[in-house]
Amino acid sequence: MNYETTIRSELRPAIEPAIGDGDLGSRGGGQRRLMIVAAVIALALGLGWYFMHKSPAATDSAAARSAQAQSVSVITPGRSSVTGSITASGTIAARREMPVGAAGEGGRVVSVLVDAGDWVQAGQVLAVVDRAVQAQQIAGQAANIEVQRANARIAQSNLDRALKLVERGFISKADVDRLTATRDAAVAQVRVAAASLEQLRASTARLNIVAPAAGLVLTRGVEPGQIVSPGSGVLFRIAKDGQLEMQARLAENDLARLAVGQSADVTPVGTAKAFTGQIWQLSPTIDTQTREGIARIALGYDRALRPGGFASAQIRSGSVTAPMLPESAILSDQQGAFVYVVDQNNKVSRRAVKTGDVTAQGIVISEGLAGNERVVLRAGGFLNPGDVVRPVAASAATPTGS
Repeated sequence: MNYETTIRSELRPAIEPAIGDGDLGSRGGGQRRLMIVAAVIALALGLGWYFMHKSPAATDSAAARSAQAQSVSVITPGRSSVTGSITASGTIAARREMPVGAAGEGGRVVSVLVDAGDWVQAGQVLAVVDRAVQAQQIAGQAANIEVQRANARIAQSNLDRALKLVERGFISKADVDRLTATRDAAVAQVRVAAASLEQLRASTARLNIVAPAAGLVLTRGVEPGQIVSPGSGVLFRIAKDGQLEMQARLAENDLARLAVGQSADVTPVGTAKAFTGQIWQLSPTIDTQTREGIARIALGYDRALRPGGFASAQIRSGSVTAPMLPESAILSDQQGAFVYVVDQNNKVSRRAVKTGDVTAQGIVISEGLAGNERVVLRAGGFLNPGDVVRPVAASAATPTGS
């Protein structure tokens, strides 16, 4: 009623001149004026009712919507320098493995002088093959050399006597030439016999199975009494100089990020000890079935490193400067990974990102963020693009699993 009284008092100066006695020229004109006045009064009353009833309700509704906006933790990641790391798995093997077999004609193994795990030197005898027959052949050939030498001495004596007689005319020049040829043939026979003896000795020496270079014996595949021959296959395996490696299998995109000389930490299965090595060779080809290549990581000898064993490696692939987020801030769906960003109006928007390396401090965001955005840290699964929220700043050092 206060609104109505106020409106009437404000409108009276405008209405009274219109309805005064001097202005009413006729009954019809007065009715029209009364209708205009009634319309003005009705409009004024309507406006008063609207401001009295509607405006407080609208204000209360906006306040209610603001009060219902949920609070979310946000983080401004900034940009950090992160050392890239690639995780790979593979097997440990000898960097240069030397298979050793029977090089000679073979025979029965008399003794085996080394075992797996022993260190050997170049030329060291690993196993001995029976050589009784070869020993007799060597003795016979040595005797044959003595026979040939005796024949050569006789031929030389005959030639010497002939040379003394030829001066007296008792021996012709042709006889001297014949005796000289006989002497030369006898000397040549001595050399032939000596060469045959050396051949027998070399052949006999090849019966011994020897190490081609210094290194560590990895496997032993022969026992005393076993008959061996060049077709018997590998009898010993030796790691040259004891050098080992890890053959890390990597996807082709990870392999493209590496270079020879980069360091890696190799951890064999069954132990927590890590061994530092360096990549010494990258596979020049990619397996067409698995789409993987091999990075060969050189390792020094250690008893904990067993060829054939399984191991994992952390390969350092250089440094990168990029934003880093905890795992809880990164969501994914069929379209890929994304985060929710809160703008200056506190509205949520979706931002597609590309993730990089995973570290103890968080996940590297290689694409999609500049680092100065306010990113929803948690509860992203309960938000939709366009939602209005009340952001609450969180610490940048929030753990990954928060």
